[in-house]
Amino acid sequence: MRYSVDQEGFYGVFGGAFVPEMLYPNVEELQSEYLNIINDVDFQEEYDDLLKNYVGRPTPLYLAKRLSEKYKARIYLKREDLCHTGAHKVNNTIGQILIAQRLGKKRIIAETGAGQHGVATATVCALMGLECIVYMGAVDIKRQAPNVARMKMLGAEVRPATSGSQTLKDATNEAIRDWIGNPTDTHYIIGSVVGPHPYPDMVARLQAIISKEMRWQLHEAEGTELPERIVACVGGGSNAAGAFYHYLNEDSVGLVSVEAAGLGIHSGESAATSVLGTKGIIHGSRTLLMQDEDGQIIEPYSISAGLDYPGIGPMHAHLIDSGRAKAISITDKEALEAALMLSRIEGIIPALETAHALAALDKMSIKENELIIVNLSGRGDKDLAAYQTYLEGLNDG
Repeated sequence: MRYSVDQEGFYGVFGGAFVPEMLYPNVEELQSEYLNIINDVDFQEEYDDLLKNYVGRPTPLYLAKRLSEKYKARIYLKREDLCHTGAHKVNNTIGQILIAQRLGKKRIIAETGAGQHGVATATVCALMGLECIVYMGAVDIKRQAPNVARMKMLGAEVRPATSGSQTLKDATNEAIRDWIGNPTDTHYIIGSVVGPHPYPDMVARLQAIISKEMRWQLHEAEGTELPERIVACVGGGSNAAGAFYHYLNEDSVGLVSVEAAGLGIHSGESAATSVLGTKGIIHGSRTLLMQDEDGQIIEPYSISAGLDYPGIGPMHAHLIDSGRAKAISITDKEALEAALMLSRIEGIIPALETAHALAALDKMSIKENELIIVNLSGRGDKDLAAYQTYLEGLNDG
């Protein structure tokens, strides 16, 4: 089975480009140019140089000894939390800002949920001297205040999205409206493997540096490039797309996509798209989407702003629908417990998004000495308020 995108922008039945007529020129320009730009030698040299000397790549593949002892396995953490800005998001924004420059765009817009993509976009705009506007749900602005402050420090304008649930979906809606209104001078840096083609493929290619490094790093450490399983959290799914990319056709490697169950899969307060979703169109692509019988979006919920999205990227929808990837749903409580666990046995405070991936280890049937990689997609500085509330609750209890 084919797991990569086809020429029309589809992964099986998922993907495509379903956009308003006013966006056709923008999307068609990207579709016709993105591969030529990415494959250009000058682009590759500049991109690789920035990844090495600005982002800090390669990020370590760290054998977590005490975590491994706990699960009687060999568990490696791909340390994307050590990237400049604190998460994998900058791999994509570095690449897209270089693409935007080559397309002659002077104004950059972005959406953000947890704020990591917003920070990464503001960072590269400051680096390149371009105007930056970041749309963020009003709810997320409150719960991710440190990242809002970082974006403003970097010179970005943060515009609140006040419709709907006032979270990531609504921020994306506002960014798309902006792009429609400013089609000629503006590039929209989408932060995940979502949106109309070519965004899912473009973002996946830019994040593929994660699995490219994982292969040679694991070979150095273990004498094999192939783990038995790779575990990554999925909201839109860019970190997972990067972690899975160079293993898609390695059938011996299990792919585990971990999503947010919120207060429980069937609680009405969840973002467990693989279980609750059906085929639908959101933000320009056909994917799995939480919607009612009339096709109206069901508002998602997760304590994690980065996983609080009613759909998943079309690549992930195809991987799950085809059986290539297994989806596991993790509740807020399970994620908080996993974050505390990793902090206290490895001295690493993970982002809430990453904590969902770590919690999935408890729901996996793990063989003794099984070789597992968990993509540690971001660090937990931005989530300290949530962690503090959790710790206070434990102490009160």
